[in-house]
Amino acid sequence: MATYWILFGGIALLSWLVSANLKNKFEKYSQTPLGLSGKEVAEKMLHDNGIYDVQVISTPGHLTDHYNPATKTVNLSESVYLQRNVAAAAVAAHECGHVVQHATAYAPLKMRSALVPIVSFSSNIVQWILLGGMLMLHVFPQLMLAGIVLFALMTLFSFITLPVEINASMRAVAWLSNAGITNNRTHGMAVGALRSAAYTYVVAALGSLATLLYYIMIFNRRR
Repeated sequence: MATYWILFGGIALLSWLVSANLKNKFEKYSQTPLGLSGKEVAEKMLHDNGIYDVQVISTPGHLTDHYNPATKTVNLSESVYLQRNVAAAAVAAHECGHVVQHATAYAPLKMRSALVPIVSFSSNIVQWILLGGMLMLHVFPQLMLAGIVLFALMTLFSFITLPVEINASMRAVAWLSNAGITNNRTHGMAVGALRSAAYTYVVAALGSLATLLYYIMIFNRRR
C-alpha cells in the first residue's frame, strides 16, 4: 500500500509540473507574433487538405479547443481564435489534425470514437459502483469487479488517446512548416508547445493506470 501511495504522489507531482510547464510554454509562445490568426490557420489547413465541410468557430474558455465530428466544427477558444501568435497557430493546427484524421479514417481515432459512448456512461457511474463494491466486497464482490471493468475501459481510452493526440500534433507541425506558416525560429516553438500538451495526456494515462491497479489491489486483498 505504501508503494502505491508513493507512486500516486509521484504521478500527482508530475502532473502539476507538466501543467505548469504547459502554461508557461503557451504564455511564452503567445508573445511571439505570427501572420495569421488561429481561425485563419485552421481554415487554411482544412482547405489545404481538401476539407471544406468543417466550420471553424469560437468557443468560450481557455484551452477549451476541440474538434467535434458530430457537428463538424473546429471549436477554438477565444484567445486562439483571434490571436496571431505561435501558440494559437499550434493549437489551431493540432485541432485540424484531428479533422484530417477523421477524414482519412485514422484507425486509433476510430477506436477512440467507438469507446466514447461507453466511457461517457462509465464516467457518470463508475465511482459509485466502486464505492458500493468496496462496502459490499465480502457479500457481493461482483459489484466491485464490474466497477473495475468499467474503470479499465476508461484507462484503455486514456491510452488509445495518446497516439491520437501525438499523431494530430505531428500532422500539425508538418503542415505548419510545409505551408510556410512557421520558419526556422518559430517552428521549434510550435513543436515545443504541442509536445508539452502531449505530456498532459501521458500523465493522465499513467494516473488512470495507477488508480486502476489500486482498485485491483483492494479487490484482491479483501476477497
